[in-house]
Amino acid sequence: MEEACSVPGSSLDLSIPGICEGYLMKRRKYPLKGWHKRYFLLERGVLKYSKTQQDIQKGKLHGSLDISMAVMSVNKKSKRIDLDAGDNLYHLKTKSSDIFYIWLTKLGAHRLFRKNEAMSVHRGVLHALSLSQSTLPVVGTMTQQSLSTPHHYPSSASVEGPEIISTAPPASYPGVTNKVSAWLQQTHNIDATSNDLARSQAELTELVQLIQRLHWLEGSVPITNTDLEMRISMQNLFLEKPKKKSGKFTSSHLSTNSSNMAASVQSIPDYVYSQLSNPQVTSPEAKKLHQDICMLSQRVYGSLKSIHEVLTLERERMRQAWTSPDLRQNTSQQLATMSSTLSERTPSMARHSRRAPSVAESTAEYFDASEVIMCETSSEAEASDESGLSDITTTSNSEPEEGHSAATLNYRESLKTATDKPSLVPSDTGRRTTLPSPCADNSHIGIMTILYNNIGKDLSRVSMPVALNEPLSLLQRLSEELEYSELLDIANNTDDPYQRMVYVAAFSISGYAWASWRNRYKPFNPVLGETYENHREDRGFYYISEQVSHHPPISACHAESENFTFWQDQRWKNKFWGKSVEIISSGLVNVALPKYGDHYEWNKAVTCIHNVLSQQRWLEHYGEVVIRNTKSDECTCKMTFVKSRYWSSENSKNEIQGVVLDRAGEVVHRFGGFWHEGIFCDTMATPTCIWKPNVQPDDHFQYYGFSRYARELNEMSADLEIILPPTDTRFRPDQRLLEEGKVAEADKKKDQVEEKQRDRRKEMDKRGEEHIPRFFRKVVDEAGREVWLYNGTYWKIRQDPGFSKTENLDLW
Repeated sequence: MEEACSVPGSSLDLSIPGICEGYLMKRRKYPLKGWHKRYFLLERGVLKYSKTQQDIQKGKLHGSLDISMAVMSVNKKSKRIDLDAGDNLYHLKTKSSDIFYIWLTKLGAHRLFRKNEAMSVHRGVLHALSLSQSTLPVVGTMTQQSLSTPHHYPSSASVEGPEIISTAPPASYPGVTNKVSAWLQQTHNIDATSNDLARSQAELTELVQLIQRLHWLEGSVPITNTDLEMRISMQNLFLEKPKKKSGKFTSSHLSTNSSNMAASVQSIPDYVYSQLSNPQVTSPEAKKLHQDICMLSQRVYGSLKSIHEVLTLERERMRQAWTSPDLRQNTSQQLATMSSTLSERTPSMARHSRRAPSVAESTAEYFDASEVIMCETSSEAEASDESGLSDITTTSNSEPEEGHSAATLNYRESLKTATDKPSLVPSDTGRRTTLPSPCADNSHIGIMTILYNNIGKDLSRVSMPVALNEPLSLLQRLSEELEYSELLDIANNTDDPYQRMVYVAAFSISGYAWASWRNRYKPFNPVLGETYENHREDRGFYYISEQVSHHPPISACHAESENFTFWQDQRWKNKFWGKSVEIISSGLVNVALPKYGDHYEWNKAVTCIHNVLSQQRWLEHYGEVVIRNTKSDECTCKMTFVKSRYWSSENSKNEIQGVVLDRAGEVVHRFGGFWHEGIFCDTMATPTCIWKPNVQPDDHFQYYGFSRYARELNEMSADLEIILPPTDTRFRPDQRLLEEGKVAEADKKKDQVEEKQRDRRKEMDKRGEEHIPRFFRKVVDEAGREVWLYNGTYWKIRQDPGFSKTENLDLW
């Protein structure tokens, strides 16, 4: 009986926590700098937000998140909560420690509720499966003499399905067998009794929870942290301060032995505490609880009464059977026979012993993301991108305009019907079209352990296994932004400044096209002093880059042709938030067009790799990008890389929309599309497809997702090997070994290269020296920013036949 009434999920607390709502500071998505105030509602484990409470009530949501599926990292010092659900990533802050404590308690209660709710459903499914397995017919191989007519036992449980067919026990004691069989045939309610017991236990658990909730409503002032946390968890709370000034309830007298964070909370605002204090018993909520308790009590009473009647009857029948002369002989064997018969005739009493997968094992995969990571100190990068909190909601429009969905569909249709423009770049470059070896399988890498030890930290300082890399460095990745440099050639020959801006914008977007196929691997981090050159006769430009700083990592590059000059110094920060990695660049990209004397500069969008712990990773860019001409204010361009989670349609992924504005702020041109499919402008005299990416090679998945252009970047010809400086990336041994498919050797060499860099830095620190880049110099621009500019020497001394011998920096 004890086993039969053990219902899956009955021991879980399924009390629904109270609602919590109010304003929080949320880090901006576009361009992910600064914070703005948003209204949040937490209900039944789902966190929703919008600009105002009225928008929430109208259903105008900006986003929602199931917090049970998110990794929650907490930073008490900065009063910050980060929620990462893989495709959703929220960075939240409160303005005070007490509100932080309340939100944290609420989030914890709702996470537990959702987890228990899912666990209860999962246990129910396993329970139903085990019941179904127990209803299968038992196939015997006995002889005809040992077979007896099976007894059919009707079950009242809906999950039982067909009637049970089983074999009778051996007929060694016909008197015992006949008695037991007759007894069981007359017992038609034993399964119903078992179900009644199970239902009663579940209802009693629910009844206890209702009484406990009523006790909280009618109870006294909380005197312990645990009591306070219970009230916070269960009550509906509105956390916005009323206009009238409120004092604070001092909770410093509370005990500090709580397992949560209550010990650090000094006070709770009394406008919140008043919501936790004792309401009148006649309140609607209390009346509803009284009604629920009465109804549930009646059901429990009815079930227990039915169980009592059946058990009383069976007890009397058992007494009579036991006193029967036939059953007093051979007692031990008779009891064994009775036990065997009972176990076969009443599957509801034995099915738990054959339960297949344990719940703990089966649910592990569902709840591996439910950890709460506690950060005692702020990460080193927080100060740079988190401004002070403000009560003023940011007024800039950081999200696409209304009606963008229709525009997106129009752009996609226009891109599909647009004819491909003839490429200005020769298709046959004379360079290689494949790599020496296919990409390595990295599914066995324990990336979870590596990343979870570095949550909230800059991953550029974390050493990763080489199997996670692609055989290109960040210096080469930067040169990929010039794959569609013909857009700048067109811009430099376009007289209309507004159309010229459209082509510059399309060029800035084209630099992200690689990301659609490159989410499984990361580039090598360059070592200090590493260089990379890329002279492209087919595209008419010369490119040089150098790693000018290691901490912080800064990569500087410069390219020039007769139609443009391109330069940037990029400072990346890679942040891991539990399920996603954000790649944030703080440098500006610059392009100069000599024909018109224009100098354009723009920021980069944020790149985010979602589901980084699984093999189903996907990558997106989001944020607001603004292009300005520093030599003229005639026009400006604003583009929005749309974060895909706000629209359910798959067709909206990788969406981008932009406008070109005149100096009065009026729209002159609109354009849009998808950064992996192309850009279309429908406001020109003739609607035009501005750009489409090149077609990927058929075998791109086998070779790191590389495009034709990317495959050419690390090629080492015999002519280059003679004249390149030894600091060039093409000479990097670990990267070359990985390209050749020698992963184990590459891993060892990578460790050696990194150790050599550390030793070199220690020696320089001892001598009080600083690394001086060879081809770039640090200057302060007109805006007061430190930037790295090309010093103009590389290609001049590159012509010297002895150039490669003069570079004595031993990097590898």
